[in-house]
Amino acid sequence: MSNGISVYLGLDNSLDENLELIRTAANAGIKRIFTSLHIPEADTEALKAELKEILSVAKECGMEVISDISPAAMKVLGIAGFSLNDFAQLGIETLRLDDGFTIDDIITMSNNDLGIKLQLNASTATADFLERLKESGTDMSRLEAMHNFFPRENTGLSEEFVCKKTRLLHEYGIKVSAFIPSHNRPRSPIFAGLPTLELHRKTSFDFSLRHLLAMGIDSVFAGDSLPSDKEIELLGKFSDTDAVLLRPAPWTIDESIITLLKMPFTTRPDESRDVIRTQESRRYAKESAISVKPDNCGPRNAGYITLDNENYGRYQGELQIIKEFLPPDHRVNIVASLSNDEKLLIKYLTPGKAFKFIL
Repeated sequence: MSNGISVYLGLDNSLDENLELIRTAANAGIKRIFTSLHIPEADTEALKAELKEILSVAKECGMEVISDISPAAMKVLGIAGFSLNDFAQLGIETLRLDDGFTIDDIITMSNNDLGIKLQLNASTATADFLERLKESGTDMSRLEAMHNFFPRENTGLSEEFVCKKTRLLHEYGIKVSAFIPSHNRPRSPIFAGLPTLELHRKTSFDFSLRHLLAMGIDSVFAGDSLPSDKEIELLGKFSDTDAVLLRPAPWTIDESIITLLKMPFTTRPDESRDVIRTQESRRYAKESAISVKPDNCGPRNAGYITLDNENYGRYQGELQIIKEFLPPDHRVNIVASLSNDEKLLIKYLTPGKAFKFIL
């Protein structure tokens, strides 16, 4: 699934800034826009005046528009009652259902013939709720889910909670989205970022994005008003991947080893206690006729990336990520290391998992 941006009308950005944001994101390969039509601080007159043009440019750029929907949003739009046809005519393709919608409402809306999809609140979904939807005739293929974002500091979700909810939704075939903050222009009125995970309020945009993908989130949205060009580039680059993406600091300038580190890897199915092993690294080294000379053969801390050198005989080229401290070994070179943030991703390198180093 494509990652996404967020566009808020009548708030921080001018209309021109929002239109430029959409076009820049589209050029980066981003195909999704989240918007909310019921932010209390928004200028509702500006919102109504700009909405048509925003939706027109989104359609022109081939971007899917996902909108929060609530009674307050209906009032802003000047829509009496509730009709999916009204949203289809506006060009809003996916509705994120806020409070006020029953299971019967969801069942009826899921079976629409307008092509409109529904987004559940991923942060509050329960097994009982999902089972009732499934058993009651809901078109589950029309459902996705999106975790909340949290403007106020200290209110964001924990990593464990998001993983648990995401796994539950995946069991029902429902894809899941979540938010990370942009550090370019945090959105008003709190200006503390719009993350799903509280951890991401202080981590880099790059790490936060790769962290959510490693956790199994299918689509990551920049929550804030105006992400930088670099942040947009990362959103476009790191999409539609099942691999865990790690950004280590290299300890070597040997180009043959750097080239080997840039190859795609898969963890071995037999999980070792002390290290993460790869299925391909020895074959890569052999096929490239790499001779690994002893170098940086010191103590191996958790998060170090090592390569067995020629002293290890047929194990030459064995790449490992260290999980627990290991003593020095003259047969093992340290070739790179992971920062404390990057080490948080190691637990997602489960048996048979694809991963890649970004260097």
